[in-house]
Amino acid sequence: MLNSSQKQLIAQAGLNFSHLTESGFCAICRQPDSVESLSDAELVEFLQLANALYRGGEPAVSDADYDFVFLAQLQSRHPEHPLLESVEPEPVFAGKTVDLPVTMLSTDKAYSLEEVERWAARIEKAAQERAMDFAELIIKVTPKLDGYAAYDDGHTLYTRGDGRKGTDITRVFERGLQVANRGERGLGQGEIVVSRTYFDAKLSAFFDNPRNFQASVIKEKELDEHAEQAIKDGAAVFYPFALLPGWQGSWLELRANFNDIVKSIWHTLDYDVDGVILEIVDEALKQYMGATRHHHRWQLAYKENLASAEVRVVDVIPQTSRSGRVTPVAELEPVRLSGALLSRATAHHYKMVLEKGIGPGTLIRLARSGEVIPKIEQVLIAAEPKVPEHCPSCRHELIWDNDYLVCPNNLACPAQIANSMEHFFRVLKNNDGFGAATIKKLYEAGIRRVDEIYALTAAQFEAMGFGPKQSINLVEQLQRSRLEAVEDWRFLAAFGVFRMGLGNCERLLAHYRLSDIFGLSENDIVGVEGFAEKTAAVITEGFAAIKPLFDALLMIGFNLQATQRDASGPSGRPLAGKTLVFTGTLHSGSRDELSKQAKAKGAKVGSSVSAKTDYLVAGENVGATKLNSARDKGVQVISEQEFLELLASEGEQA
Repeated sequence: MLNSSQKQLIAQAGLNFSHLTESGFCAICRQPDSVESLSDAELVEFLQLANALYRGGEPAVSDADYDFVFLAQLQSRHPEHPLLESVEPEPVFAGKTVDLPVTMLSTDKAYSLEEVERWAARIEKAAQERAMDFAELIIKVTPKLDGYAAYDDGHTLYTRGDGRKGTDITRVFERGLQVANRGERGLGQGEIVVSRTYFDAKLSAFFDNPRNFQASVIKEKELDEHAEQAIKDGAAVFYPFALLPGWQGSWLELRANFNDIVKSIWHTLDYDVDGVILEIVDEALKQYMGATRHHHRWQLAYKENLASAEVRVVDVIPQTSRSGRVTPVAELEPVRLSGALLSRATAHHYKMVLEKGIGPGTLIRLARSGEVIPKIEQVLIAAEPKVPEHCPSCRHELIWDNDYLVCPNNLACPAQIANSMEHFFRVLKNNDGFGAATIKKLYEAGIRRVDEIYALTAAQFEAMGFGPKQSINLVEQLQRSRLEAVEDWRFLAAFGVFRMGLGNCERLLAHYRLSDIFGLSENDIVGVEGFAEKTAAVITEGFAAIKPLFDALLMIGFNLQATQRDASGPSGRPLAGKTLVFTGTLHSGSRDELSKQAKAKGAKVGSSVSAKTDYLVAGENVGATKLNSARDKGVQVISEQEFLELLASEGEQA
């Protein structure tokens, strides 16, 4: 059962046992593998209780189990749950609750290099949008302190609280707490920490763990003699992030030496460190990328969980994801790892299953990652691989897409229906409000086709749980998406036919009218440059599958713009057949608008400069490196005004 201090922390946090009992909570703490049996309400309540106890210095479960088992379980069930998008609150201590000088957010976490690379790709995309050279951006790596988060403005020291309101704990400085490295006050965010060596030698007999000690420094009206001595000895300090040691360099340097850099930074300090923080240092790009309600997009915490075990595979079960990819999940002989009893692991893809020999009887090395289902780290003894031929969700024949097995039956496969509806609205780009959360609610209400969504009234939306104002707005957005002009190739791409993304749809409709595509043969498709024989059959099958929905939506009415099919044009037309790339800040219209105008004149618009690019249309704030690189490739750099003059001359000659 919980001790008196833990019960007090739960009360201070304003929490209670409404879905769980105290004994039930404690039983889950002892058996983390029971997490899958919890209802959503029980899981959320467990996370709230466990967080309050951890941050108050009286943890009931390990930090690893909280991240890797319980929080990951919620993320697996509901990736957009509000709890995942909010700052995990610090407990309330005695003191005045006040608005924080700055918003103190949590940090997004990564548990693998692959996740770090995806973060870097988002940074690169943002840099390109700002016409900045990603290769020249500086990334800083610092230790991730495992202490008590606070903010010092030079006059007041605040707890993080809920990220927007905290508690005044300036008293800790009045008790003699110093800033690390003899630093000055007023350096902003940091953490209250205690020397690990000092804690082990002089405090471990009196405090359960460093976090328990850190909490005592804040919440006790009078310090006990051991805490007081630790402060006098300078073992307990407020460590501003601005004073942390670190590494700085480009992404290429970091990626090439990632493990060595992380290892050296991780072990720099004699304080509890549970990872490293990666962040860009360019203030303008930070401001551009912004933040969610939970974390800054320009920052990432990299954490590791190195526990592993050898275990036998019992079976390999296919699971179809919302994207249509079929993932191999290995059922294992149960093994306890990092406090959790594990019986499943995911392989990366079925090509790995074939190449590594993953099937019943395979001996693998299993390692925990930031997911509920851990991944296979290494195959030690191979066995006969087990690969499915049909989708486990709809029984449609599977096809290979590079390393992955994919179910192309996106409109009728139960595992993919919600994703297909969301994809339609996302690709059209002429509507708001039909994101994942809205589509999920519609799916739960029995909606299975996009045309059914367009038939809904505000009253029907409201009956499904949407608010009155939101319901009216959704109907207005549906009307907007029908009335606003949309390119025919974008409309076709919205149906999600396998291998028919935006580029291929535009390429195909440059040769055939939209109304003709359903009568195309495989040979017709192969005859268009860029289409291979092995995908033509899948595409024609995909067109046949979407035909009923396509016809139903056309009857509703959409404002479709036909693709320009005279791409070669007279030789006197300066843009016909040319490839353009836009960069920098443009003033005569958005990139989408200018791209449409260029395509209407027979031009092609690319996303990146290559040797095949004819013109780089450079707006404002374009780096010299990018311009010189384009010129080195033989690309003609023109200004936005010069581009407009080319458009005008096209109009004069037409």
